[in-house]
Amino acid sequence: MNLLSIQRNLCLLALLWLGPVGTGTGMAQEPQPAPGAPASPAAPEGAAKKPGAAAKGGDDLGFEQIEILVHVIELIRQEYHDDSRVTYEKLIDSALEGMLANLDPHCQFMPKEIFEQMQKETGGTYDGVGITIAFRNEMLTIVAVREEGPAARAGVLPGDQIIKVNEILADKLGLAEAMEMMRGKPGQPLKLTLRRPANNQLLEVALVREVIREATVTDVMLLPARYAADRKMGYLRLTQFGEGTVKELVEALNDLEQKGMEALIMDLRNNPGGLLTAAVNTCGEFVPPDTVVLTTEGRNASRNSKTYRTPPGTRHVRNYPLAVLVNHGSASGAEVVSGALQDLNRALIVGETTFGKGSVQQIIPVPNSEGNAIRLTTARYYTPSKRTIHEHGVEPDIVSTLTPQDERNLMIWFRRDTLAPDELQKIEAWEDRQLARAADSLKGALLFSGSFAGAKAKPTQPAAVVPAVSKPAAPAGTPAAPPSKGSPPASN
Repeated sequence: MNLLSIQRNLCLLALLWLGPVGTGTGMAQEPQPAPGAPASPAAPEGAAKKPGAAAKGGDDLGFEQIEILVHVIELIRQEYHDDSRVTYEKLIDSALEGMLANLDPHCQFMPKEIFEQMQKETGGTYDGVGITIAFRNEMLTIVAVREEGPAARAGVLPGDQIIKVNEILADKLGLAEAMEMMRGKPGQPLKLTLRRPANNQLLEVALVREVIREATVTDVMLLPARYAADRKMGYLRLTQFGEGTVKELVEALNDLEQKGMEALIMDLRNNPGGLLTAAVNTCGEFVPPDTVVLTTEGRNASRNSKTYRTPPGTRHVRNYPLAVLVNHGSASGAEVVSGALQDLNRALIVGETTFGKGSVQQIIPVPNSEGNAIRLTTARYYTPSKRTIHEHGVEPDIVSTLTPQDERNLMIWFRRDTLAPDELQKIEAWEDRQLARAADSLKGALLFSGSFAGAKAKPTQPAAVVPAVSKPAAPAGTPAAPPSKGSPPASN
């Protein structure tokens, strides 16, 4: 392929780019279904900023910039010392990765392998070591660890910073490149060098990739008396929001209600998000039908500004007191749920300020690219009271923090089914202070209601407005101090 043919192909690309384009399919990370309406034609942003741009059409300037790109590609191919690294495919992929990464930390070029992996993740399985990564304070950081995965079994914790991936320095890697390096076929080894900020300890971790399979609703139980006293207090955990989450949640709630549950603790700690529709419909299990739980606002109002409501129609009412546990690893969809239930005065939020990702990314397949896609930020979302969560997070009604040792114990407790009997006995003696605070709050709510029996689930009642949960004096909508900025979490 010569320079002229490359120019022709890129000019054709420019015609497609600068003219109307389709917006892709319904597969999305924090997805709203991809709309089918065409985008408005637009020139590159640089057209409005360069001297003399007003005298030229935006399309002309776009072609000039593409011509520069073509010449740079050819210069690299002709002069770079290692010709194995400068194939057209590698150079174009690198250019696309840089183009998307330069927009914001949430945008990403997704080669076919990563796109397919993401589709598997939302279905509940993926190949990897069971971690979710993001950039925090410009450091590649583990924000969640799947308790069923190799990383959890090796003692990896949320908050661990990645220094090296297979001996390659992490500060040389973008998020997409790091994800690609850590993923792989089951059975393939992976070596990570980590720093644990709590004690500045360096760790070398040898892992083997495997298929990660897990339900998204886990640990469904009535809490023991040391937390619930003589109350029948339900507990369940949502590990992420996937295609089967709402179905699993309904089954779990029905089971707990049949056992006489009087109040519920829903644990969203270390939940990195997932499907936006699943998060919205999760809210629908606790608030009346057709309730606004989320709005999105984007540059293109006709496609990216939208109001999300809980599903319409009569359904089972769940009017018992509710507390939601969150921490710094609760992101995206977990913040949609906790922020909405807080604004609607339906739940008490307990724990730590959440991650602070309040933008919507749409996954758009790239036509004629053999399965590649891009993840593009198309909007920001707002809670029912119009709070923005982006870079602020959801501030809990009751602040409860864990020590570094408590956080390690929490991860061990999450995977307690894999422990030896002596280890299990030891971790069961540990008290989860955040869980205890949530349970104490719900015991107070039950007392405040004045009728324990009346607080139990009533499966035959029609849908109705749920009773408010008593909250502390601090207003629920008070903005949180911004946590560290970071990228959207990505599972590996």
